[in-house]
Amino acid sequence: MKTIMKVMTVQAWENAKETGAIVEPSLHDEGFIHCSFLHQSLRVAHKHFASKPSLVLLAIDAERVQAEIKYELAANGERYPHIYGAIHTSAITHVYTLHQHNDGTFTLPAELA
Repeated sequence: MKTIMKVMTVQAWENAKETGAIVEPSLHDEGFIHCSFLHQSLRVAHKHFASKPSLVLLAIDAERVQAEIKYELAANGERYPHIYGAIHTSAITHVYTLHQHNDGTFTLPAELA
């Protein structure tokens, strides 16, 4: 199983559970949903979600994703997984809470560190 990760707010995850799929504005604006690998997840959280205190990290089984996944080069020189369609909640294998410290930084849960 190839696992990719998705950082999102708790509220966005609750909405996805209700609808059965993750569909973000980036899918409409850019054509894909931004994801990452585990080692990139905290950087994503700090860069794009610093002002959001309640975050989850979703583990996605890439083999269960029905949409096309492309591993594309970003401006920082690293490849990130981009999913070119909705992510059905059935592809989510685990949901982890990202812990935020008083200084605003996040840490991975112990089972992922």
